[in-house]
Amino acid sequence: MRLSICAAAIATTTLFLSSMATPAYKPSSKSPSQIADEMRRKQKQKKLDTIDNKYFHEPGGDSTLGHYDRRYFHGVVSDEERTDTQSHMIRAYLNFFHENELDTWIAHGTLLGWWWNGKRLPWDLDLDTQVADATLHHLGDVHNQTRYAYNSSDGATQREFLLDVNPWIWQRNRGDGLNVIDARWIDTRNGLFIDITGLSEIRPDTHPGVWSCKNYHMYQTGELYPMRETMFEGVVAKVPYNYDKILVDEYKVGALVVTEFNGHMWNTTLKEWVKTQETLDQETKERMRKEVEERKQREEVERQRKAGEERKKKEKEDRKKMDMEDKKKALGEAKLE
Repeated sequence: MRLSICAAAIATTTLFLSSMATPAYKPSSKSPSQIADEMRRKQKQKKLDTIDNKYFHEPGGDSTLGHYDRRYFHGVVSDEERTDTQSHMIRAYLNFFHENELDTWIAHGTLLGWWWNGKRLPWDLDLDTQVADATLHHLGDVHNQTRYAYNSSDGATQREFLLDVNPWIWQRNRGDGLNVIDARWIDTRNGLFIDITGLSEIRPDTHPGVWSCKNYHMYQTGELYPMRETMFEGVVAKVPYNYDKILVDEYKVGALVVTEFNGHMWNTTLKEWVKTQETLDQETKERMRKEVEERKQREEVERQRKAGEERKKKEKEDRKKMDMEDKKKALGEAKLE
């Protein structure tokens, strides 16, 4: 009896263990190339899912293409066109905020340009401004997608600018880092823009009076307010109260004393940043290289055009010759008959 009970117990245990064992390995019916393709598709979809979270899109990710809005990009503009665009763009922007009684101030590299001579830095690829979060939300609620018709003070220049507010403005932390720019003021002719970022008191309970954007720039209330009224690019603008400390914190003291930077040097007589001779020489060399390249392209196009004409001419002559031979042949056959 005891033996039969033990045998039954052993059988039950064996059945239980077999049911818990790792299932037998079944080789995949997919080939290695199919598996690799599937992995690539998943990676691509993951990347697309991430990109879809980004509101503003640029035509490229480098230091140049990253400063154009993809919707209005038609090619990289010249330094002269960028200077003209940015000068009118900031005037239009400041006029719009003044007309609508909204607060904004210039920031980052744009503030540094103001510090030197009340103008943009000639090598700066975009302009930067800031607003308080309350103003930012008002822009999103009331003025989003505004198309602002601008006329210069002398009436010689007419432009249209788009105020585009990122729907992610309600998320005030950095998140995935794809939406740190809260809004843009865009030139609809070429895609150049002003970056607008909002400042918020993220932790008023533990860090009162500390204002920050999504890109980790932080300021004390006393550094920002009361704002100072000034002139920038010929129009009324505002700058933070303690602008010199803000600039030193962001760019170090050298940014306020170094007089040669990024291919430019400070001209004390003109009170302007001008291109160095080396920069001018490089630009001349590059311009000549492009002219040679363009001439070669034109010559190649002309060569291909002439070759095409010669080919058509020869084909026409060959057809004419064949027609004559066919006629002679037909005439000979007629005589034989």
